[in-house]
Amino acid sequence: MAISMGGGGEEKPMSDINTTPLVDVMLVLLIIFLIAVPVAIQTIQKLHIPIMASQESKDKVENLLLTVSTTDDAGRSAGDPGFEGASLGGECRIYFNNITPVDSVELRDMAFKRLDDIVKRAGGPEALVANPELVPQVHIRGDVNAPWRCIAGAIYNVQISGYPTVGFISNPVDPNG
Repeated sequence: MAISMGGGGEEKPMSDINTTPLVDVMLVLLIIFLIAVPVAIQTIQKLHIPIMASQESKDKVENLLLTVSTTDDAGRSAGDPGFEGASLGGECRIYFNNITPVDSVELRDMAFKRLDDIVKRAGGPEALVANPELVPQVHIRGDVNAPWRCIAGAIYNVQISGYPTVGFISNPVDPNG
């Protein structure tokens, strides 16, 4: 509240701006955007892994390879007879080292155990800090039709397990055509 103490009898209009409604509106907009952005991101229908020119990598044996897909519309997994390809509404399927199907808990446990074995073999965390080249990475090969929720779940679980670097494998460009 403002009180004018003075003489003269002339009253001037107050020229100060009341910022409380402005702050209220900005907070409401912030909350709306915090809710709307994740919803908008989830509406992305397809994750197209780019086809890029690539060169042969010098992968370390310790790198963890994951394949992420989903069941088809009939509920069949990749490798099952009659599999028709990943479906956006299918259940997530994660293959540890591109072979062993695992769920989220198994992925977390197996990834942690594997990383723990690598750290012990290297001589402890100090050895990995001294030579960051020894730190294994996770490489994810995601099906083009796999929803982002499946890929993000795999990333989350391997990062919880302690892997600091997660990358994606794309399909190489055919140099002959």
